[in-house]
Amino acid sequence: MINFFLMVNKQGQTRLSKYCEHVEINKLNGTENEMAIYEFIHNFVEVLDEYFNRVSELDIMFNLDKVHIILDEMMLNGCIVETNRARILAPLLILDKMSES
Repeated sequence: MINFFLMVNKQGQTRLSKYCEHVEINKLNGTENEMAIYEFIHNFVEVLDEYFNRVSELDIMFNLDKVHIILDEMMLNGCIVETNRARILAPLLILDKMSES
């Protein structure tokens, strides 16, 4: 696994450096499916990506309320209740339309 990525030019100056981390899920009990948890995280990132058009850390930092709305639409009492992107984003898009007018 790549943990660090470094690009330098011909003069030896750093042009790009990225630190990467992988996600580890350690707090699973015997009844939870680890693959389902990974799929949920993947779906959550896809929904964020669709709403923010290429989501970044700054989008999450400055729109934390919207991220919480998305997460609330996907989960209830720790259980996954919705995975359809259109249904997840519908209330948020309505709120956006109301705030624009």
